Amino acid sequence: MSNAVMEFADLEALAVHLREQLAQKKYLLLFAYNGTGKTRLSMAFKELGKHATGQQQADEDRRDTLYFNAFTEDLFSWDNDLDTSLDSDAQRVLRMNTDSRFFSGLAQLEMENRIRPLLQRYADFDFRIDYEQATVNFIRDVRVDEHSQSIEHIKVSRGEENIFIWCFFLAVAQLAVDQEEGSPYAWVRYLYIDDPISSLDDNNAIAVASHLAQLLKRSDGAIKAVISSHHALFFNVMWNELNERGRSNPLQPYFLKGNRQTGSYNLRYTNETPFYHHIELLEQLHTAVQTDQLYTYHFNILRGILEKTATYHGFKNFSACIKQDADDEDGILHARLINVLSHGNYSLFEPREMLEENKQYFKKILSDFMQNYRFNTELFPELTEEQAV
Repeated sequence: MSNAVMEFADLEALAVHLREQLAQKKYLLLFAYNGTGKTRLSMAFKELGKHATGQQQADEDRRDTLYFNAFTEDLFSWDNDLDTSLDSDAQRVLRMNTDSRFFSGLAQLEMENRIRPLLQRYADFDFRIDYEQATVNFIRDVRVDEHSQSIEHIKVSRGEENIFIWCFFLAVAQLAVDQEEGSPYAWVRYLYIDDPISSLDDNNAIAVASHLAQLLKRSDGAIKAVISSHHALFFNVMWNELNERGRSNPLQPYFLKGNRQTGSYNLRYTNETPFYHHIELLEQLHTAVQTDQLYTYHFNILRGILEKTATYHGFKNFSACIKQDADDEDGILHARLINVLSHGNYSLFEPREMLEENKQYFKKILSDFMQNYRFNTELFPELTEEQAV
């Protein structure tokens, strides 16, 4: 597989390509920044599965994709019982939108017993589902006067809520993978999972990725999967878990980018090593320098790279990663320049070209950074040659 970039006119064309790829691979792994269109892509992929082939099918049968994305999370909403919110007996519950077919037949499947073992991996609270009222009551044990007491109708945090919804989905996905007799999910051919860890810390991100990979492996390709994320750690853990080196590798990892001006999209294979998003950002800056297409928002990208580098190396401020010149020993000029220009009101959607003077400052800061912190020269050959002059 080469590193050639594949371009697509729109999300539907890209979704068609992903389905074609899944005829050869078990798993597709996509890395993309927020705002690229990951959620819309998941819906375009799902809609393609509704196109009946051969004999016309009933509408409810024209589906093949079980998906997790922002729309899945929106199937759950809080009822905070505001009329009694000042009362200690407030009945706070999470409501399920049972108009969605996602919840079809779940009352007969003993979902609590399927969700609870999953949830216990990540959280310390319990829950109870009222299927008639379509609500979830959260419960937590607390210590009161050296005794344990169960408190019902608690309001869990946003991260805890998200992990509960994820475990709910995972229990449904397990039903689809296991293909139990009489399962209401026998129609599932694909899983499409978009950013399941939006509010989780890194420890849970690793746990979720590892657990998801084990579930997918259990399917052994009977159900194909697309996983997309903007979270680099989650992406890399998924890559390491699902990657099998060799010609029959079931995994295909990609970096997804969108062009806001044309509305088109492109995919680039991330090669046989885990993908690191800061390398892609440096390549973007490198290309901008080489083509002299430097825009004000590039200072934001450079600031982000400097911040992460400073944190990794234990510095208190990103200015520690800026080369100090003889006439500016503290790097004050360049640090102040990045500070000002990275806080400007500059839109990614309406790029504004840098002033010529700022371009020169930008090129010098980036060049010095690349000299000080060694990266693979094969990725930045032209930039390295310029630095050597």
